Amino acid sequence: MKLNIPKNRVVKISQMILPAIAVIITIAIIRFPEQAFQAAFEGLDVWFNIVLPALLPFFIGSQLLMGLGVVHFMGVLLEPFMRPLFNVPGAGSFVMAMGLASGYPLGAMLTAKLVKTRLCNAREAERLVSFSNTADPLFMVGAVAVGMFKDVRLGSIIAISHYISAILVGIIMRFYARKSEITPSITSTRSNESIMLKATRELLRARREDARPFGQLLGDCVKESINSLLLILGFIILFSVIIRIIAVTGFVDMLVPLVNIILKIFGLDESLSAAIISGIFEITLGTKLASAADAPLIDRVVVASAIIAWSGLSVHFQVISMLSETDVKALPYIMARALHALLAGMVTYLLMTVPVEGFASLSMPVFAIAPQKTSESWLSIFAVSSQVFMFLFSLLILLSIILYLLKGFEIITFKVIKK
Repeated sequence: MKLNIPKNRVVKISQMILPAIAVIITIAIIRFPEQAFQAAFEGLDVWFNIVLPALLPFFIGSQLLMGLGVVHFMGVLLEPFMRPLFNVPGAGSFVMAMGLASGYPLGAMLTAKLVKTRLCNAREAERLVSFSNTADPLFMVGAVAVGMFKDVRLGSIIAISHYISAILVGIIMRFYARKSEITPSITSTRSNESIMLKATRELLRARREDARPFGQLLGDCVKESINSLLLILGFIILFSVIIRIIAVTGFVDMLVPLVNIILKIFGLDESLSAAIISGIFEITLGTKLASAADAPLIDRVVVASAIIAWSGLSVHFQVISMLSETDVKALPYIMARALHALLAGMVTYLLMTVPVEGFASLSMPVFAIAPQKTSESWLSIFAVSSQVFMFLFSLLILLSIILYLLKGFEIITFKVIKK
């Protein structure tokens, strides 16, 4: 027997879901005011002491570089690297370097900026944000490995797995909407000019078009950055309260049997179900519960790595909010996060199965810039993020120059004028 439900009735039912959830959350907050207040206070403390001082310099600096035309310069220089590998414009290299170095949700904010300035279109932005909005290295090495697992060696495994799987997601997502329109490349014009001259010309053109005095540009960057961070504050507090309410009301226990079935499929310990349920909503709580679970080390690290790659609904809503003023769809990003979680867990498992000697060697000097201590001050976060950004930026520039040399292009040309 087939039920014929009118489409308009289905739409009306779906429109009632969110108001119903909002009413339930409000009633729960009224029912448990002390727990809600404590959770909100803890969220505010995390934002004020870690998120605000650590991200504000990067928010201001990234927007300032965009206003000064540096992103346009990188767009021309790195087009032959980003387009074949990820099917995004060269300007995406700036978003990629800043996102991988600074963590959520800077990659999403910069992607939205590229769309607004027409440096990439909506479909390219959906590909770009799928792999450029990642966790920062100090959170993985300092907070998770050292602070939660008490083993610095795991920091390299988690971080390497996270970045390898992010690159794999970017390569896979290059085939998403591959027949859609692409943003024209600046390098396709003036083919007789050197690449450095093209990049410099584009930087100067972008600065002329912006035309804002430096003082006004700096003020606008500070104002927009503060507004973005206040938005992040709201989401952090909201989801801190929601997670506490979910735990107090026993909703987590209701989902445990369903999650246990999924854990059995992947051969993971069932004691990790609470960590996965919490990690669906918020990354820090999920990884903390995974590290403390009564399960084998390899299972705990795999689940923690997957939770970090998923990043939690709190981060997802931050990303959706930052992309709301553009035509960029949120569904491809969420699907990419699920794929990232799966790949990160798989890569982590492969690295964890390396023999003990190889396991110890994975704590290699690549991530030695991260402090080997449990404290995660904002100054150490900023220092590590800055160093990682400069490393990635230099690496991308070097790879781009190598590609140009292999293709036979000239990096710098000199023109001799005969009298």
